[in-house]
Amino acid sequence: MNLDLTGKRAIVCGSTQGIGKAAAIEIALLGAGVTLVARDLKKLEGVVASLPRVEGQHHEFIQADFDSPEELEKKISQYILTTKVHILVNNTGGPPGGPLLNASIADFEKAYRSHLLCNHLMVQQVVPGMKEDKYGRIINVISTSVKIPLPNLGVSNTTRGAVANWSKTLSVELAPFNITVNNVLPGSTMTARLQSLMEERARQKGKSYEEVKAETAREVPAGRISEPEEVGAVIAFLASPAASYINGINVPVDGGRTGSL
Repeated sequence: MNLDLTGKRAIVCGSTQGIGKAAAIEIALLGAGVTLVARDLKKLEGVVASLPRVEGQHHEFIQADFDSPEELEKKISQYILTTKVHILVNNTGGPPGGPLLNASIADFEKAYRSHLLCNHLMVQQVVPGMKEDKYGRIINVISTSVKIPLPNLGVSNTTRGAVANWSKTLSVELAPFNITVNNVLPGSTMTARLQSLMEERARQKGKSYEEVKAETAREVPAGRISEPEEVGAVIAFLASPAASYINGINVPVDGGRTGSL
């Protein structure tokens, strides 16, 4: 199986923690040079220094805020003037929880900017180089909510569904150029976001955090919450030459929790 990414350049968004950081590490282990994108400079410096590397492998970062698509577009457009990108991992923190009916227009606009619009701008910037090198992997980290909406995540469910359909449309348009577009759907994964959601659920139910964590684990057939590295490994596989004929799909990484095919 060809998993070798030597000589390839990957941009991994939201890569200073959680699934993004795990994906950056796994992709680096396969030989690619990794460019981290996030807004926290100190965390970027720490993660880029810790990435695995061999001789000739170079990692770097771009500091950008996904709440500002214009800023992101400007920085990425400058970056690709000198660097071709072969792998793009679109990943950013999810919108706050809450019932859909309570969501404001501003809530939707913020979520669409940081997810759908930023993803789209990133793709527009990197695809020309992918076409030239006849190699491209675009992987969007979204949520199992594109299959079954999750309770109390109204804005997130809506936004993730839009990203999934955007991705499927792109996969058809880009397939002739050896560029694949796929979505990874994490289930319950031990990230800062999941911890925050479980803490809020504990407050609402008058339970301890540990009780809610145990309840969350019991909802998964595997009986446990996943680690970010388990999702990162799937992302790295989809970035590899071995995944060349996988295109336009949603890949749940959820321990069997999602109740649909």
